[in-house]
Parts: sequence; structure tokens; C-alpha cells
Amino acid sequence: MHFAIAIPQFATDPREVRRFLGRVENLGFDGAWTQEQIIGSKSAIGSKPVISPLELLAYAAACTERIRLGCAVFVTPLRNPVHLAKSITSLDQLSGGRIDVGVGIGGQNQPFAAFDSRPEHLVTRFTEGLDLMKRLWTEQAVTFDGQFWQLVNAPMEPKPVQRPHPPIWFGANHPKAVRRAVKLGDGFIGAGSSTTARFADLVKIAREAKDELDRPDFKIAKRVYVALDDNVDRARTRIGEVLDSFYNRGDITPVAVYGAAHDVVRGLREVANAGAETIVLNPMFDEYEQVEQLKAEVIPQLS
Repeated sequence: MHFAIAIPQFATDPREVRRFLGRVENLGFDGAWTQEQIIGSKSAIGSKPVISPLELLAYAAACTERIRLGCAVFVTPLRNPVHLAKSITSLDQLSGGRIDVGVGIGGQNQPFAAFDSRPEHLVTRFTEGLDLMKRLWTEQAVTFDGQFWQLVNAPMEPKPVQRPHPPIWFGANHPKAVRRAVKLGDGFIGAGSSTTARFADLVKIAREAKDELDRPDFKIAKRVYVALDDNVDRARTRIGEVLDSFYNRGDITPVAVYGAAHDVVRGLREVANAGAETIVLNPMFDEYEQVEQLKAEVIPQLS
């Protein structure tokens, strides 16, 4: 079992981010992850403006030496795959080969017009863009005649440190998307906004696809919104307020794991039993204190 931590991503003193990342690395966590939200004023880690994941990951690479760094997920149909491939290559170079790349379609409700994109042929746009990025990372010169992008004998250097390219993690919440993840990616990461039961259902599909496609090394992870507090009612109230401020779709506290240490251990053990090999712990408040408590009181009971 591997444990990663969500990086506090709201606008704050960069020295505090450096201190946080240093402590996460010293405590022995395996990774640190960001999220992407380009348009919007609130994040799932609090009702505060969100820093861009690419720039935050570059800063995190400079602040750390060992832990892996990732984003779950880049909504790639809203991005130019050539630009994104170059940015990720640069991150992988600057981090010494420690980058994980989460990708997702994002759904039909994205602000496509703001990004010079369209919702039509969304899956085709997604898969074509991912194919183009992989080719730019692995081929000396790329000739590509796609529906959306075309290149002729185009090189991209340097290549990523990781070969053939940084691991690709798919965010997915539909059976077809999970099967696509196993076919085209290196891992599936369940959303923090999905329940453990829903995650377990998707893991079953992923495991079936792993067997069918002979992908024994395909990895499975889940982001978990977490709140440690001996006062369970207070934990539920605080985590509910944060989730409601972001998702604005009623009470979704059942997706979270909260309460005293034994409650959190039980909830995370359920996530692990559902199939998560890596859990991305996403504290919802008091991030510094939560990380210390999680490492001291929760993770030793799950290792």
C-alpha cells in the first residue's frame, strides 16, 4: 500500500508550501498530487482560489528530492496536446523523472468555447491528443495526420527522463472509460467525489480488462477526502461545508472518510479492500496538522 498527499493548492505563502512539501517528504509519503481547475473560484480543498497544477508541480519539484509528483487530472480536451506534452517533458526533466500524469475527458459540461474547443467527438479528441503526446515523447520526429491535429516530421526534445514516458493515470467514472484506461494508460485513479462502493464497482471492471488485455502492471489508486477529528460531528460538519462549497450538489459527505483515528482507519481500509494500491489522502482543513496525525495515528495501522 502506498500513500500520497494532496498539495495545498490555494494561493498562499510559497514558503508555507515549501515547508509542507518538505515535511511530507520527511514523513515518508510516496507522492504529492495536485488537481486542475482553470476557471472557477473554489477548489475541493477549500473555498479559495486554486493555483495552476503545472506551475505548482514545477515548484514542488524544486522543493523535494524523492517523492513522486502528479496531477489528477488534466482535462486534456481543453488543452493543446503539443503544449501539454512539452510542459510535462520539462517537468519530468526538472524533477529527475518523478512525474505522474493524470488525464481525463471532463464531460460535456466543460466551458469548451473558452478553450477554443468543442464538445463534439469528445472521446476522439481525448484519445487522439493522448496518442499525439505519447508519440512526441517517444519518437524522434512525428508525422501525425489526425482529425484535430496535424504535424509533419516534428521533433520534440528533450525527451522525458522516464521511458517510454511518464506514467499515465486515467480519471474515469464510467465502465467504458475504465476499459479505455486499461487499454491506453498505466493506471486508474478513482475520484475523491466517488464513494468507496462506486470505486469498488469500477475496480472490478478494471481488473476484468487487465486480464483481457494482459496488463498485469496496470495500477489502481483513489483520492480520498479525509478529516481527522475526535469529535465526529464536528468533522462531518466541517468536511460537509467544504465539499458543499465546491460541488454544490447537496450533501456528499458519504464520499469522504472522517472522524477519530479509528474511524479513518476503518474507512481507508475499506478503500484498500476495494482495490486501491495507492491512496491519495486529501485533507479538507488544517492540512499541516492532518498530515502529522495521519502519519502518526492512521497509516501505521494500514501498512
